[in-house]
Amino acid sequence: MRRTTGRLLRGIALFSALALGATACGGSDDEGSDQKPVSAADLKAALDKGGTVTVWAWEPTLKTVAADFQKKYPKVKIDLVGERSGDKHYTALSNAIEAEKGVPDVAQVEYFALGQYALTKGLTDLAPFGADKLKDKYTAGPWNAVTQGSDAVYGLPMDSGPMAMFYNKKIFDKYKVAVPTTWDEYVDAARKLHTADPKVFIAADAGDAGLTTSLLWQAGSRPYQVDGTTVKIDFSDAAAKKFTDNRQKLIDEKLVAPITGWTDDWYKGLGDGTIATLPSGAWMPANFVTGVPNASGDWRAAPLPAWTKGDKASAENGGSSLTVPTLGKNKELAYAFVEYANSGDGVQSRIKEGAFPATTADVQSTEFKNKEFEYFGGQKANEIFAESAANVADDWSYLPFQQYANSIFNDTVGKAYVSGTKLADGLKAWQDASVKYGNEQGFTVEK
Repeated sequence: MRRTTGRLLRGIALFSALALGATACGGSDDEGSDQKPVSAADLKAALDKGGTVTVWAWEPTLKTVAADFQKKYPKVKIDLVGERSGDKHYTALSNAIEAEKGVPDVAQVEYFALGQYALTKGLTDLAPFGADKLKDKYTAGPWNAVTQGSDAVYGLPMDSGPMAMFYNKKIFDKYKVAVPTTWDEYVDAARKLHTADPKVFIAADAGDAGLTTSLLWQAGSRPYQVDGTTVKIDFSDAAAKKFTDNRQKLIDEKLVAPITGWTDDWYKGLGDGTIATLPSGAWMPANFVTGVPNASGDWRAAPLPAWTKGDKASAENGGSSLTVPTLGKNKELAYAFVEYANSGDGVQSRIKEGAFPATTADVQSTEFKNKEFEYFGGQKANEIFAESAANVADDWSYLPFQQYANSIFNDTVGKAYVSGTKLADGLKAWQDASVKYGNEQGFTVEK
């Protein structure tokens, strides 16, 4: 996951006073939307009149979507600003909102970051535009991520990250190790592989906030509970213990390589077989193709190992929405583009270019599931991803200051991977630091 900077957090600091009375994710303090209802006729009139829609989004398939949208609605110009991503994107968005100047009409916001902007009323509730009627179109995890309270919808899901375990079949076959179906079997496989070749590690992990929260999600832990501006953070439940006990064995026995993801060493390990598995989201295949081309044919996808044998529970890892910032100028046109991109014809355009959709019909379609991945030796990997998407629990919550929490992950939990700190103690330190920060920002945080 991305590490955030201090500047990025100005959005929370700016609205800390407002936060005490603002609508929050999952809250019972929902005050309703200030947005007046917008009918289909209103949207058509806006499209007929035309105008410019400024879109801040780094997702590459939106280039085609924007071009197609402009062909369909020639009076509308889509100004796609895509050179920023991660920290730079959120810093620019928070700064524009603070200055009340230069705010885009549409902004890409990852699911984990959505709560911050929704809480501080930086995003338009799209329910009055009809977005609330689209619930049945989306898989459970992404829809849960964009909805707040009982009625508000602060974005439309753009993609999805149901998890799978990517594994190097060549390495598993070479050492005659069975592909693990449970996390206990995963530890056993790690031992066998590392014994057969001390250079081979079951995975690389130097501490990753996104992977940690996803595996806790799959295990059944719900460390974050959000009710208005009251937040509870607790990593001490039995499900979290399942995760820490299992992961601690891998750390203590030095069965995971302490390599940070997305680095040159990480790509090298995926390419030469010294990193044998990668639990990740369904968006990962394209990164294998571009980042590890020399290992084409070696890798396969498998279901994420279960915490209890036979259990099919999965989780999301990553994914983004398209939102309409409150201070944007062209809300009707902005929503029309968001709906086209994430619910209309734009979805198919994005799938053709490699995006993993959040729309249930597309994920479950025969054509989608029958796609053969040359990189994975012709495997129909989407069958695994689609099943994973169907088994994601829809009651997960992120913090309304998750960006900050993720930014301190390596200073707390991450220490367990590079020092003698126990993983459970690292989670407790993460919890305490997050509680302290939340209280300082005007939230009521319990633990």
